Amino acid sequence: MTIQELLEEVVKKNASDLHLMVGAMPTIRIDGTLVPVQGYTPLNEESITQLIHSILTEDQKHALEANKELDFSFALGEVARFRVNVYHQKGYMSAALRYIPVQIRTLEELNLPPLLRNFTRLPQGFVLVTGPTGDGKSTTLAAMINEINENRSAHIITIEDPIEYVFPHRRSLVSQRELHLDTHSWDIALRSALREDPDVVLIGEMRDYETIAAALTIAETGHLVFSTLHTNSAAATINRIIDVFPEHQQAQVRAQLAMTLEGVISQRLIPAIEGGRYPATEVMLMNPAIRSLIREGKTHQIDNQILTSQEMGMMSLEQSLFVLVKTGKITREQALSHTLRPDELSRLLGR
Repeated sequence: MTIQELLEEVVKKNASDLHLMVGAMPTIRIDGTLVPVQGYTPLNEESITQLIHSILTEDQKHALEANKELDFSFALGEVARFRVNVYHQKGYMSAALRYIPVQIRTLEELNLPPLLRNFTRLPQGFVLVTGPTGDGKSTTLAAMINEINENRSAHIITIEDPIEYVFPHRRSLVSQRELHLDTHSWDIALRSALREDPDVVLIGEMRDYETIAAALTIAETGHLVFSTLHTNSAAATINRIIDVFPEHQQAQVRAQLAMTLEGVISQRLIPAIEGGRYPATEVMLMNPAIRSLIREGKTHQIDNQILTSQEMGMMSLEQSLFVLVKTGKITREQALSHTLRPDELSRLLGR
């Protein structure tokens, strides 16, 4: 058994993840469901160490030994890339490997709302893609960044940990910087970005006060910034950003957000009736009313504003789930299990 054989199985089955853990068979995730890889026995400490060490450099082995966990990316030839997290549990080494296709899919191929293309045409501003882990945030961002890459003459800088999708140079120049390989810290990389003549900046994930503050500053200085957050809705995203700042700075941050934010896409991947998964998306666009709500700290009213602004292209998660059910893409039960407002979705579907 080699790691290459297991990764080829992931690609063959179009799985999203591979899990390696002592005492369990190698396991892949297909359309959100964990499935043991057939033909393999449960892993022991020796076999899992051999599998993981086979894709580590000597420096990475030392870093893993010192820190007990490690994030990096790994290329399976020209076939695929994998985002790898090696960690320890109960004293044993384990790993989770996320499959990243080499081919970057378009917004249409991902079944995402066409209006997301409007974000790629903005000269400046702040655009966020949010949702739970494993629900396609990086893939959506990659589709939008590649749309810019194919259609605009721009310098795109990405700062990631690790690099996921690799963008070829098309009409744009793309500088991709990986934490630890190309820079020592998020803070240094984000401060340096302003001196690298960027037009578009992709921040792989806004993790803390420093990255959020830097992202706001870059957007405020006339650049187009894309990033992700692990939040469930547009309103929760606004609150999360504001809450990481000390109380005495929050009024200023609300004003910055109201001025720079251009949209929030919050998505879930829902198991489809015919296999695969479809994205359900809440889309918040900025209008004077929402900018005012953010500035005045009335984020609890954002959901209602989204519901009453469909003519602009805004969409609530429940409206998106409703469309997927009515077009026969997903079941009513799946929709209800993924909604944030069951009563609203039940009303739309008809009790």
